[in-house]
Amino acid sequence: MNTIEVENLTKRFGDFFAVDHINFEVKQGEIFGFLGANGAGKSTTIRMLCGLLSSTEGTARVGGFDINTQPNKVKESIGYMSQKFSLYEDITVEENIDFFGRVYGLSNNELADRKKWVLNIANLHGRENSITKTLSGGWKQRLALGCAVIHRPRIVFLDEPTSGVDPVMRRRFWELINDLSADGVTVLVTTHFLEEAEYCNDIILINAGKIIAGGSPKELKENYIKHPILEVQCSDVVQAMEKIETEPWAVETSVFGSSLHVNVQDETMARERIRTILSENTIQLLNIERITPSLEDVFIYLLEQESKK
Repeated sequence: MNTIEVENLTKRFGDFFAVDHINFEVKQGEIFGFLGANGAGKSTTIRMLCGLLSSTEGTARVGGFDINTQPNKVKESIGYMSQKFSLYEDITVEENIDFFGRVYGLSNNELADRKKWVLNIANLHGRENSITKTLSGGWKQRLALGCAVIHRPRIVFLDEPTSGVDPVMRRRFWELINDLSADGVTVLVTTHFLEEAEYCNDIILINAGKIIAGGSPKELKENYIKHPILEVQCSDVVQAMEKIETEPWAVETSVFGSSLHVNVQDETMARERIRTILSENTIQLLNIERITPSLEDVFIYLLEQESKK
């Protein structure tokens, strides 16, 4: 069963299409990744799906409610956590939980029960009276997630939820997201950490307001990059990229940390040419091997293909 259904959803500001006739569906209990660069249209889409912004054309149904004709019903049926920390920093942890519980209409008994749950998932037992701004970034985000789902919504929107959080806390945060999904909660999440998208059941990639690809992480890596990818480790990655990317057999070339990823047409020939080019430019080759494409490889490749249209 689908809990989110998007049909030709469009948002135009004057002549500018922030979101351009997009279509997708999200199944109940699914972790659905919504990926794109800044300005791609992610936040505008989420604002429409949360009933905060009407569409110019098309529509969507969230939890069975139309975002344009039933925005208040949509808001009542969802949880939302924004990229920017959304709780009140000058009050205590407990006061934040109480405030959001009452906003969502929880009774005293329900609120007491859910407060225990929030404190447990945020690991903040004994910190109830701490001023919220004194918490670390990771604890704040866990508290924010708890407050966003305190009313047990069946659909949750998380907009860049781990931005500014260290890798250990990011992993723990995703454990909470997986727990929500296991309980049947639908989670739509945006992230610029592409390694996090591996946790999603399905993903769509959006660029300039248009969907450019979609599928599971496995499908994206298998269906969109057909050529071999060579990872090149060398003494001067930047100079190596400048020399290699002009070669006709180099379909796509990009820097990944201290390595170079080269999407090539012919692996055997490319290996020989890379060795020759590096040698001619006195660049020491440390290692070269074929790798499985990552989601970041797919994303960069697709953006490059879009830019050539």
